[in-house]
Amino acid sequence: MDDTTVRGTVPAWFWVVAALLTLWGAIGCYFCYMQLTLGPDAMPGATDYDRALFAALPDWYSWVYGLAVGTALLGGIALLARSRLAQALFLASLIAVGVQLGWLFAATDIIAAKGASATVPFPLFIACVAMFSVWFAGHANRRGWLR
Repeated sequence: MDDTTVRGTVPAWFWVVAALLTLWGAIGCYFCYMQLTLGPDAMPGATDYDRALFAALPDWYSWVYGLAVGTALLGGIALLARSRLAQALFLASLIAVGVQLGWLFAATDIIAAKGASATVPFPLFIACVAMFSVWFAGHANRRGWLR
């Protein structure tokens, strides 16, 4: 893949990936806001189990959720600004995602109640995007695209 210029020394595909990661972070912030303000009613088709699970979430869980999506959004913005802060922000997001999903799967019976096929794929995708974000920011930094 050619890493030559479109804007300075940054390839065009960098801007596409940075914009997509920023959009991903913004969507995450929107859904976090909706969950915090509407509770389980923010989820279409919420079951009694979903409502009970939401009611049982520890207070810190919302803070970790906000940290995960907030730092992902800021990381995307930092990429667009070509800032080296992107990698640290994405790393903070990845750690928060790990805490959030780790607690959800280790401390609840969500897999037993809903099944692995219904509960694992999207959180796994979220974790993969968080890991990719850290890698991508590091790659961009090593290439000299971030300042």
